[in-house]
Amino acid sequence: MKTKLDIAKNWLPRYTGTRIDEFGDYMLLTNFQNYVEKFSCRFNCDIKGIGRPMQTATNSGGLSIINFGIGSANAATIMDLLVARSPKAVLFLGKCGGLKRSTEIGHFILPTAAIRGEGTSDDYKPKEVPALPSFKLHKFVSGKIVERGLEYRTGVVYSTNRRVWEWDDNFKKYLKTLSTIAIDMETATLFIVGLVNEIPRGALLLVSDIPMIPEGVKTEESDKVVTEKYSDLHLEIGIEAMTEIELKGEKIKHFTY
Repeated sequence: MKTKLDIAKNWLPRYTGTRIDEFGDYMLLTNFQNYVEKFSCRFNCDIKGIGRPMQTATNSGGLSIINFGIGSANAATIMDLLVARSPKAVLFLGKCGGLKRSTEIGHFILPTAAIRGEGTSDDYKPKEVPALPSFKLHKFVSGKIVERGLEYRTGVVYSTNRRVWEWDDNFKKYLKTLSTIAIDMETATLFIVGLVNEIPRGALLLVSDIPMIPEGVKTEESDKVVTEKYSDLHLEIGIEAMTEIELKGEKIKHFTY
């Protein structure tokens, strides 16, 4: 247990209840147990890690899904532990709050970058380093959205550690100065820790609320409606994009430094 790799090889199975060789080369990351359950039902594969911090499922084609939990600390943890497997690409399927009038509930967002307001990523790279996705991965996701005749948005997402901020007028004024399209808790962390660990990464975010106005703040009832209307489509686009990448055998990682 002297190196990061030693620790990751020991901890990834401990956190997930899944052997390293049981994971696929391509992965979907999410915060939602129901996404794992839907994935398991679609592909008739087992859910592993019940009672552990993270749950997983892997289909026969080599695509895995992991529910890593909520927040930037958990996002950093899974991206660190995945060095034990060195996946060829990971795609985060998360929800976000829309900050622009042009973003409505049910819209999909492919972030062009993320502002590192969460703080966790500061332990990995200096603040000056931008949190960026692997754009070739986003190209595949974009193609799947367009094939369905759907629209999507691009722009910069703000990631924060604050879960309850919707009451804070000063924070909302600050967000308006940033010209960001959405807010979440994990994207910037996933991008930066993925960069450090040389893991190709992307994010497909679903706008689940409009938190800048009181009537737009997420509630249990409103989140249930969003889940019922859009979660199947969200997961399906992620599955199709990652499956196509694997079938085509295209490399997402371009450069070696």
